Amino acid sequence: MSSPPRRIAALLTQYETRRDAIDCAEGEGLPDPDMDLHPLTLQIVADPNLDPTWKAPFRSGFHRKSHAIRQELQGLSELCSLHGMLIAHLRKRDIPEHAPVLFHRLWAEHCDHLLTHLDSRWLVSAVTTFGDHGLTAEQRCTGLALSTLFSMMKLYETERLYSDHAPDQPFSARHRQKADLPLDMDPYALVGGGLDVNTLARLWTEAARDAVIAPLAHHLLHTLLDDKRALFSRLAEMRAEKETKRAQKPHNASPRPGAKQPPETRQNAPVDQSQLPASVAELRWGLVTTTNAPLDQIARFAAHHIDLGVERLHIYLDKPNPEAEAFLTHPRIHLISTDAAYWDGHAKSRPDAHQLRQAFNATRCLHGPAAQHHWLGHIDVDEFLLCEKPIAQLLFDAPNSAAFVRIPPAEALACAGPPRHFKLTHAQANVKKAELQDIYPTFGMHLYGGFLSHTSGKIFARTGIPDTRLGIHALKYKGQDAGNRYKPNGLLLAHLHTPSWDHFMAHLDFRLEKGSYRPRSERPELGQAELLRFLQQEDGGLRAFFDEVVADTPDLRERLGKRGMLITRDLALDAKVARVFGRLP
Repeated sequence: MSSPPRRIAALLTQYETRRDAIDCAEGEGLPDPDMDLHPLTLQIVADPNLDPTWKAPFRSGFHRKSHAIRQELQGLSELCSLHGMLIAHLRKRDIPEHAPVLFHRLWAEHCDHLLTHLDSRWLVSAVTTFGDHGLTAEQRCTGLALSTLFSMMKLYETERLYSDHAPDQPFSARHRQKADLPLDMDPYALVGGGLDVNTLARLWTEAARDAVIAPLAHHLLHTLLDDKRALFSRLAEMRAEKETKRAQKPHNASPRPGAKQPPETRQNAPVDQSQLPASVAELRWGLVTTTNAPLDQIARFAAHHIDLGVERLHIYLDKPNPEAEAFLTHPRIHLISTDAAYWDGHAKSRPDAHQLRQAFNATRCLHGPAAQHHWLGHIDVDEFLLCEKPIAQLLFDAPNSAAFVRIPPAEALACAGPPRHFKLTHAQANVKKAELQDIYPTFGMHLYGGFLSHTSGKIFARTGIPDTRLGIHALKYKGQDAGNRYKPNGLLLAHLHTPSWDHFMAHLDFRLEKGSYRPRSERPELGQAELLRFLQQEDGGLRAFFDEVVADTPDLRERLGKRGMLITRDLALDAKVARVFGRLP
C-alpha cells in the first residue's frame, strides 16, 4: 500500500501520539467485568484531594487520570466515575480486554442513570466510544456517525465565534455570499432543502436498531434539535425569515404553483344574504367527489352520507366504471362519467394531474348541478363526515358572512378490520408540538401533527357566489383564497387514508410522485417525502415507520388518548350499504 500524503501522515502521527496506553501501578485497574454495578449508583464521588487513595503524588497514569475524573465528577455517583475511566481507557491503543464489555454493561443496565447525571459533553464522549468499541455493527455505525457529526459541529461552531454573531443568532439571508462550496457541493436550500431531515432521520433510524445505544443517541439528537445555539435551530429561523419575506411580496406578484397564500392577501367572498335559508328544515347540502375507486368503496362512501341526510351526491367517475353505473342508481346520487365526450363537451383537454381534474369537476358542480343546494362539500371517497349534530344544523349555525366551512381531519389508524380509531393533530387537541416526540418517538419530528395525510382538512362552500373556484382544500375568490371561513365544533372528517400495510405499500410510489406525499416547498418542515424515500432504501425502515405512526396498536391509542387526540367511532359502513342499497356490491 502506498504511503499517505505528507499532510495526512502528519495528522496520523499526531493522532497516534495521544493513544499511548494508561499505565497502572500494582493493585490499580478497572473492576471485574461481571461485578455488581448497582451499588456504584448509590455511592457518591468525594473530593479526591481529601482522599488518601486518590490525592497526589501520582503513582501512575491510572492514578493521575482517576484523580482528574473524580475531581470533575464530585457529587455524582461512582458509576459515573467508572464510566469516565472506561472512556479514558477505550481511547487508547492498548486497552484492558474486558473494558468494552464493561462499558456496554453500564449502558445496557444503567442507561437512565447515566442520561440523568452526565452532561452533554460526557454523553458525546460516550457515543464516540461506541463508534470505536461497540459490540454490534449498529452501535459502531451509529457511534461513528454521531461522533463525526459532533466533531464537525465543534469545529464550525468554534469558527463561528469569530463572526460577530452569538451562537443563538442566525445569519441574515440578505448577506448570503454567491460563492462555490468545497468539493463543488450544491448549497443547502433554506426553503425546501432536505439535507437536515435526511441526516437526522438516518441517524435516528440507525440508532433505533440497537436497544443499548438507542436511548443515548436519541437523547443527544433530541437535545441538539432543542438547543437554540445549534445549527438546526438557526436554519429554522433563517428559513422563517425567508418565508416571511416571500409573504411580504406585493399582492399582485405571481404565487408559486400550489403555494398557500398569506392571510393578508385573502379577501372575503361576498355572500348574498337574500339566498340564505330561513330555517334548518330549508337548508340543503350536497357533496361532490371525483374518484376512480372500486365500487365497494364508492358504495360505502355514498351510503354513509345518504344516511347522514345529504340531498345529493355528485360523483364524478374519473374513468369508465360500468359496474358502478349499474349499481349506484339511488335517487340521491348524481353520477357523471368523465369520459372523452365529457371533456370534449367542455372544450378542454383532460388535465394530466388528478388534482386539477378534481378541482375542475368540483367547481363545475358548484356553479352548475349544485346550485340547488345552499352548501356543497368537496371530499374524497375515503373520507367520511363525523358529526355530533345533524350536518344541516351545523351549517345553518355558520355566520351569515361565512363563505365556507372548514372540516378538520381525523386520520384512521390501520387495523385488520374496519377502522374504529382515529387520531387528531396536536393543534386540534391543544397539545404542545413538543409532545409529538412522546407519541411518535422515532418519526414524530418529521410529520406535521403526526399525520401521514393532509392536515388542512376539507371544506363546505356556499353556492351562488360568483367568481369562486372550489379547490381540494380551499375556496378561491377571484383567484385568491377566500378569507371569510367558519370552523364549527363537532364536525370532523374521518380519513381512511391508509387502512392497512398492503394499502400503504401499494399506493406509496404514486403518492410520492404525484399524490399527498410529494415534496411541498411551502411546508419544508414536514420532511415527509425525503423521509419516506430514505426509508425505502433501509431494510425494515418503512415497516418500522408504519408500525409507529399508522398501525392501530394499544400503545399508540393509549398515548393519543392521554392527550385527547383519539376519536373512536364505529362507522358500520357495510350495514349502511345494505340499508341504503338493499344489498352489498
